[in-house]
Amino acid sequence: MTEIPAVSGLIELRLSNVGQLFNTMDPSPFHERDLDHDAEEFILSWAREHERDSELRLRVVLKQPADEEAAGQVRESIRHYFEYRARMARRELRDLFREGRTALAIGVLFLAATLVLRGLIPASGWTEFVREGLTICGWVGLWKPIDIHLYRWWPLKTHGDLLARIGRCQVEVVFEP
Repeated sequence: MTEIPAVSGLIELRLSNVGQLFNTMDPSPFHERDLDHDAEEFILSWAREHERDSELRLRVVLKQPADEEAAGQVRESIRHYFEYRARMARRELRDLFREGRTALAIGVLFLAATLVLRGLIPASGWTEFVREGLTICGWVGLWKPIDIHLYRWWPLKTHGDLLARIGRCQVEVVFEP
């Protein structure tokens, strides 16, 4: 028995009908509807499994009679949805960096204020404890911008890039009546 090699970047989603792909509570027109949460998570989880440089392809297999209009709407809807989500991820990243810059400005001002206050307290006995506490508090005030600019941004960027890759991928719709 010959084994069929796996196609690089292929994500296959099998559904009973096209309605399973979309959030039924969304009142938007068909091609603008949100994807069903489970369908979205399935696509995202499989897309994460593929190499970052692989070309993603999405095959939607529908167990219903062939309908070219529905196939076109599925392709357009999936592309539209993931492009929209990628835009939202980029906006979220911009907002995070804006928050980081604001937190950095506040943190630097707070650090400066604690260092000035520290300089006003004479260094003797127990006041040394207060002086060191002010220094530590000033530096702790910079933790949030450091956290944002070193750690919190890259998972958002990675997720946004993945959404954009899915939004650009080829979508194939296959009918199996």
